Amino acid sequence: MNTLRALTLTAILALVTAGTAVAGEPTDQVRRSVDEVLKIVQSQPDGPARRTAVRQAANRLFDFEETAKRALGPHWQQHTPTEREKFVRLFSDLLEAAYVGKIDLYQGEKITYVGETVDGDQATVKTRIVTKQGNEVPVDYRLLREMDGWRVYDVIIEGVSLVANYRTQFNKIIQTSSYDDLVKRMRAKDFSAPEGNRGRRS
Repeated sequence: MNTLRALTLTAILALVTAGTAVAGEPTDQVRRSVDEVLKIVQSQPDGPARRTAVRQAANRLFDFEETAKRALGPHWQQHTPTEREKFVRLFSDLLEAAYVGKIDLYQGEKITYVGETVDGDQATVKTRIVTKQGNEVPVDYRLLREMDGWRVYDVIIEGVSLVANYRTQFNKIIQTSSYDDLVKRMRAKDFSAPEGNRGRRS
């Protein structure tokens, strides 16, 4: 299962818990959001309305500003609040185009929740995607505790970090061209799905 497919499925998987492991607040947050998206996918026909509803559900789970900040890395500090706000919007649109819009990839895979670790204001929720063939793909959510609860800032699939992959792409474009070129490519959604860089973390 490639990274694009696995990451897409984290937003639209059927909610099936396995075992009786005790779940804490971070796991509960992920579980509620996945369940919400499942209901949207099952109850609404494919089209703009369903994609909008999925995007709204994703906004409640993911901290796109924190994800965008980490993806831009050290370049984040070099830009004004207005430029940062624009970058966050473009990054959110990029993720939507790459993943949320591809809900037709869902083929009945299930997700199991296998563990949770909390260290202060940070947490990791470990899950497994279970395919119809019985294969398991590890997917870890990394979350931050915020005023309104726990929110995801990175997803790691088989050791591949979403944030680290985008940061590598963004940094390469800025160094070889310019930040303006990066913004132009983000508007055109001219990026491949994150691949490789196994073992990297944000």
